[in-house]
Amino acid sequence: MTLTWNQYIELCKPKIGLMIALTAVVSHMAVADQYRVSAILALAIAMMCGSAGSAVINHFWDRDIDRIMPRTARRPLAMEDESRQNPAQILWLALFFTVAGITLITWFFNHVAAIHLALGTFLYGVVYTIWLKRRTWLNIVIGGSAGSFAVLAGATSVNPELCTLPVLMSLVLFLWTPSHFWSLAIYLKEEYQRVGVPMLPVVVGEAKTARVILGNTLLMVGVSLLPWFMHELGAIYVIGALLFGIDFIRLNLALLKEPDNRPLAWKNFMASMRYLGGLFVAILADKNWPAGGF
Repeated sequence: MTLTWNQYIELCKPKIGLMIALTAVVSHMAVADQYRVSAILALAIAMMCGSAGSAVINHFWDRDIDRIMPRTARRPLAMEDESRQNPAQILWLALFFTVAGITLITWFFNHVAAIHLALGTFLYGVVYTIWLKRRTWLNIVIGGSAGSFAVLAGATSVNPELCTLPVLMSLVLFLWTPSHFWSLAIYLKEEYQRVGVPMLPVVVGEAKTARVILGNTLLMVGVSLLPWFMHELGAIYVIGALLFGIDFIRLNLALLKEPDNRPLAWKNFMASMRYLGGLFVAILADKNWPAGGF
């Protein structure tokens, strides 16, 4: 292949990798009584390597439909001449990143964290990308659970025995992914329709998808309050969870009234990231506040 260094970096989907790494680091810091910078860096690098491995597979497998969708038409493998591509080279690259991530997290932490990293990589790279994406609207529900394993990897890097807080955090992330991605799918409905990918808006339409998004978000926000009810986190956390949750629900309700409003669907997509970022900040603030979340 004749890819540039920038294109190789793009193959790794670094933005998604950073989000996965941040998810694991927040989980690690939420569980640990004290933490070292070296441990946080090692965890972040390992998670980004695992994410890169699955991202390379995603680029390779979807290169045919990526050429057709305007949003993805300039991805490296979509632009590269098919006759000049070397599938073995691409798959070796995916394997390298995956093995590097698993090796690093095993060496620095433990095999339980490595198992969660491997499961997350497998879910996104194989279960979602290869098996489910083009077959069922449940693709993002099942495949999206890959992000939940980032939470569990971060927590088990501290303690191989799972405890209540990271399990609840992983459940919140599991519920977050559909509301996040289906908002984007409404925005990109025509593109998914053109390539025959059965995202929920393509299958049932925007109006029903907007109702499902709202119901899922309400459930997610309800679950996000459980750490407070179960005395795992304090008032700082629950205030943040409520504020960012209400903001996301407000936009879900607006989308319910105008389900075919593309800019509004994009605002919901952005609000979902704002919600997750706000939740992370609330967790860390609560865990590190001198009064213990008062």
